[in-house]
Amino acid sequence: MPKLRKTLGAAGSSYILSLMRLIEKQSKATIASWCLGYCEEHVLPIFEKHCPGDIRPRMAISASRDWFQNKKKLPEIKYVILNQCHAAARELVNNPAAQAAARACGQAAACCHAPTHSLGLAFYGAAAIAYDRAGLCEKPEVYDKIAANECAKMEAALQALAVENEPIPAKIKWRR
Repeated sequence: MPKLRKTLGAAGSSYILSLMRLIEKQSKATIASWCLGYCEEHVLPIFEKHCPGDIRPRMAISASRDWFQNKKKLPEIKYVILNQCHAAARELVNNPAAQAAARACGQAAACCHAPTHSLGLAFYGAAAIAYDRAGLCEKPEVYDKIAANECAKMEAALQALAVENEPIPAKIKWRR
């Protein structure tokens, strides 16, 4: 198996910059709703296909939703994300698709803490989808094309939920 990148996409690519601009204009709740929903529909099934019966990433997504409904406190959510969901990812060094899917779920769930984690869905989610769809022996260009297409789908999904002229956009400071 060739050495694969843990994430796909580049922070300076046009599709990531476009996604970032849209994220910046949305509320924390809208960003999280998009992240969690997209992850549940497109990324979590990859993890569950490769790791049937392992519910840790699903628990992280559920815990994040519970935080938004005031059912759980942030320390409890962080524990589930860091000590369960990301632990699942660390265990999967020999399964890049499942590992990236678990990391994407953890990043999506962490939007309740910081909306900047939403880019983790793009980078890890794109990797999970590309590795699952194309296998593990393709040229980097194949993965990059899948990642770009998937990020465009992610942006379209956020655009469908976006609030025009959002009165309380999330305060985001991207690290560059």
